[in-house]
Amino acid sequence: MTISQDSSAPLVAVVGVTGVQGGSVIRALLDSSKPYRIRAFTRDPKKGAALSLTAQGLEIVGLSIVLDNAKEVVKAFSGADIVFLVTNFFEHLDADRETAEGKMMIDAAKSAGVARIVWSGLPNCAKISNGKYTYAVHFDGKAVVSEYGRQCGVPFVDVQCGYYASDMLNPKRSPIQRKDDGSFAMIVPVDEGTVLPVIDAVGDYGLYVRQVIEASVFPDGEEFRTGEYLTLREIAAQVSQATGKRIVVEQIPLEMFRVAIATKMPPHIVLDFCDVWKCTEEFGFYGGKPISGLGGERQPVTLKNFAAEADWSQVLASG
Repeated sequence: MTISQDSSAPLVAVVGVTGVQGGSVIRALLDSSKPYRIRAFTRDPKKGAALSLTAQGLEIVGLSIVLDNAKEVVKAFSGADIVFLVTNFFEHLDADRETAEGKMMIDAAKSAGVARIVWSGLPNCAKISNGKYTYAVHFDGKAVVSEYGRQCGVPFVDVQCGYYASDMLNPKRSPIQRKDDGSFAMIVPVDEGTVLPVIDAVGDYGLYVRQVIEASVFPDGEEFRTGEYLTLREIAAQVSQATGKRIVVEQIPLEMFRVAIATKMPPHIVLDFCDVWKCTEEFGFYGGKPISGLGGERQPVTLKNFAAEADWSQVLASG
């Protein structure tokens, strides 16, 4: 579609437009048959990605979404009918900051008179596990914001994103490793039957957000869970088929896993990763809840199809 300039078209304000999820939301709205006006926020509107969006008719606004800038955030949200909100924990690794900024954006949207809020949250591992796993701060911080949003007095929906399929392509984040003997394994601290909700977040996350925005009745207070449920065994098999390389799941003791990642990240993130894995193994990524359905002709890309089209060269070459 062509971005509408008609004031009757809903104005959607989107945070994080040069990131994975915000960018996916933008593309899904651009592909919609319905007209939208889109206001996109980025810290640097002169970046190449931002300039390309300007060329497509989007309103690009330079905005730093931090606590000290709360008044400017309210101004930036003013006039919007709908806002999509997301935070980037891995930019700063500070759960308190993420929670505070998430709440601030919700308050700003309410103060600006926004009619509907869509938020990218995650499950609460501490709650799912009845207090057994309490170090999953990048999950639980977002879950705190979700609860705050549901009580804010503005129609609010939490669209949770599953495990990024693209993370498996990044040598710094992929569990797939080349071993000394030249073979490949997914090195994880959990059983190969552990289930992950895998999603092509770049291409598909925005479809779920668009479905919420275009619902005949906005599903206030609801939680949408995205992805395709697959065991680690199934993931390894599908990537093996796509790459022509035999990839197995290799479970290692939790302490060995902790030591292996300790050189790559600070101690509290090591604890976070370990708790997320163990909580997922024992209680399920979404606490055993089903994946949300997606209506319409355009269905999410399966991992099998994603893997067949992806470039695995960096992961398969790493050692």
